[in-house]
Amino acid sequence: MALAAQPPRIRAWPWTAAAVLSAGLAPLNFTMIAVALPEMASDLGESSALVRHGLVTSYLLVGIVLQSLGGKLADRIGHRRTLRLGQVIFVIASLLGFALPQFVPLALARMTMAAAGALVVPSAIALLRNELPPERRGRAFGVFGAVMSTSAAIGPKLGSLIAGHLGWRAIFLVNVPWLALCVILALFAAPSRAESAPAGAARADTAPFDLVGSALLGASLAAVVVGSQAAAYLMLMPLGLLGLVAFGFWERRAKDPVIDLRLFALRAFSAGVFVIALQNLAMYSLLFELPQVAGRLFDAGPESVGGVLSVMMVSMVLTAPIAGRLSERYGARSITLGGCLVGLGGVLMLAFSPFANLDAALPGLVLIGIGLGLTSAPAQTAAMTAVPREQSGMAAGLSSTLRYLGGVVGLAILGWLLGDEKEPALVLHQHHQALWVFGISLAAAALCSLGLPKSAPVHARAPRPA
Repeated sequence: MALAAQPPRIRAWPWTAAAVLSAGLAPLNFTMIAVALPEMASDLGESSALVRHGLVTSYLLVGIVLQSLGGKLADRIGHRRTLRLGQVIFVIASLLGFALPQFVPLALARMTMAAAGALVVPSAIALLRNELPPERRGRAFGVFGAVMSTSAAIGPKLGSLIAGHLGWRAIFLVNVPWLALCVILALFAAPSRAESAPAGAARADTAPFDLVGSALLGASLAAVVVGSQAAAYLMLMPLGLLGLVAFGFWERRAKDPVIDLRLFALRAFSAGVFVIALQNLAMYSLLFELPQVAGRLFDAGPESVGGVLSVMMVSMVLTAPIAGRLSERYGARSITLGGCLVGLGGVLMLAFSPFANLDAALPGLVLIGIGLGLTSAPAQTAAMTAVPREQSGMAAGLSSTLRYLGGVVGLAILGWLLGDEKEPALVLHQHHQALWVFGISLAAAALCSLGLPKSAPVHARAPRPA
């Protein structure tokens, strides 16, 4: 009997790899295009600001707005089916992005890519939760976090390499062989244990899709994101928050809600998703803040700052899979709390060490990278394990939405905080104020981590049979 159960578990790795790599396309395409924006603006005959907002800001906005809707759709029609749909749309939009000659169609292709990512990322998270046995989820989510971070980090370098040799349009073609590899890996996967019918099929036959809730959620999130990015649109933020309140009241009455608010009553889920959001707030804030401060203080260029930040990203990427495995053995709470405290130690090191040059930041950045790597996988694993299987797509979409929102809030805070100061003393003062943002977000994440499971599940700690 034991031998008969082995093949699906052995062959589960291709689906894991296919799902994780597919999800990695979302952050890769967000950062990969950044370096080519000046050349794109020149070729398209548009202003740099319009191109940035049309191709980058719109990508982020659509991705945030549609994450929860993509997760809900995955629960209704099936996680693998939704993943495949997202992959197909990604390929079509990428080919259109390569071929379309004008700005507006190109911007629409980018937004379509973001919509495809909103289908792929929650489906991938749900597949990891449902396809893998509990004792393997920690390391799988560790790899997931490492791939997502690596994709975001290598995006600018890969984009500059491709644009420099083949032109900026060739950047869109990267997605085609990437997704072809994912499809090939998926062909080697074992048959799914539970995808013969969509998880929400029983409900889907009787309850129509919640269009009112979807519209309220999308419009409210869009208002919050846009309002946070520019002072001219600041009044949109309270409108967006009011819209989210209205969304909450509506969802309590909906027959088949886009987001089941009872998920937040699950302690491990709430703790996990808020840890992830706060971690992202700290990470993206630092990735945004250090280049600006280093450029004003030391006249450091993008390559110098990128080299220093890569130390943090490498530390994070190397630590994340290890953290996932440790959480399988010792539980999510201790590993996540330890990661938050290590990251907080790195922030304190940056705050109290003389910032005479970029190299002085390296020890603190290493600690921050290790801390961020230790928090993500255990928190994600605990959050997803706590939810019912049939709501895994919904939970994944909600988790992904909060992950993105954490980064957006961090960027907005720093945008208001840093300003355009050039005087070294004032810039250094703003740097220390920004460190307060990093420190408070990690301290809040540490408090949230206390809601995670204290010990590993019994099956994760049980000794292997001889």
